[in-house]
Amino acid sequence: MTSEGDALTVERIPKKLYERELRRLQQELVAMHQWVKDTGARVVVIFEGRDAAGKGSAIKRVSEYLNPRVARVVALPTPTEREKTQWYFQRYVQHLPAAGEMVLFDRSWYNRAGVEIVMGYCTNAQYQLFLKQVPQFERMLVEDGIILLKYWFSVSDREQEARFRSRRDDPMRRWKLSPNDVESILRWEDYSRAKDTMLVHTNIPEAPWYTVESDDKRRARINMISHMLSKIPYEHHEPPVIDFPPRPASTGYKRPPRPLDTYVPDVAAELLRAYTTRKATKKSS
Repeated sequence: MTSEGDALTVERIPKKLYERELRRLQQELVAMHQWVKDTGARVVVIFEGRDAAGKGSAIKRVSEYLNPRVARVVALPTPTEREKTQWYFQRYVQHLPAAGEMVLFDRSWYNRAGVEIVMGYCTNAQYQLFLKQVPQFERMLVEDGIILLKYWFSVSDREQEARFRSRRDDPMRRWKLSPNDVESILRWEDYSRAKDTMLVHTNIPEAPWYTVESDDKRRARINMISHMLSKIPYEHHEPPVIDFPPRPASTGYKRPPRPLDTYVPDVAAELLRAYTTRKATKKSS
């Protein structure tokens, strides 16, 4: 294992192999989340790591086919002035799962151990109190029966910067790039030290940290999902079979004339006509 910041030389997983394995894993995720629902289990999965480490894309693959009423993604905004006066863990507690629920934290209470202390958003006293309290807090969650998994997505400095530049140059993803992201390049070693300190204080037996090497996002997703499934003691529960009743005979209902409805413009029809015209022109030339 290389230290974070060193690029790993790995063979990229072929797209077809990746998509086939991801599909299989997502089928298992559906089975797992059915078990969570049926048994009343409570699951919390924490996704942490540097900016652009691949947390969001991993969460997307985990939750893609799951019932959002069972599996919720929690990504909290900057705390309000009122929330800043609360017990630090208070605003996270309200998002913890009830029976039959699974919560995926896209960043979590570990903000205090990373961006808050590095960027000066909290005092050193608040930071030290957090490091003292978080093991106690997490032991309480586990003792109460919550399955708690914590993943750190590790990315090299070169790969992180490449992803930042890709976001900057893509108008569809430019919103993902923030001033803090740029600042993280300048404070790379500060974040490294903060991460190391966090692991020393919070890598407890009841809730250990699992590192996901994420320079190759495909590998990261496959590895993380496989590991998560191995840590949740689920069994395959078949969902109930739904029988469809025979459609009843008509009682004489007639739909009102279509001109009475206001329809959205059929833009697709215009696209299809233009496409057909271009295709015919190209074929005749």
